[in-house]
Amino acid sequence: MDKRIDLIINNLKEVYDPEIPVNVYDLGLIYNVDIDENNQANILMTLTAPGCPVVDVLVDDITQAAQSVEGVEKVDVELTFEPPWDKSMMSEEARLELGFF
Repeated sequence: MDKRIDLIINNLKEVYDPEIPVNVYDLGLIYNVDIDENNQANILMTLTAPGCPVVDVLVDDITQAAQSVEGVEKVDVELTFEPPWDKSMMSEEARLELGFF
């Protein structure tokens, strides 16, 4: 696996939904991170709800987190709602943080 993917994931763990005190990666909002042959990072993500009022902030923060990795020239963030997000997508740490057992 491309080491830049690990670096992007580490950076994504520093991006927080302003409404939830858990980072977007552990929250389960990031479905896939890949880097293509043109050094473009492609991130597939979802939201906790389709009407999320901070979608633009999240996408900008995620784009910046990926773009800050050396060797990444472009970033494409794609939103999807298939499959829809649910609590089971959170990491164990996130569920503990939010009190979901």
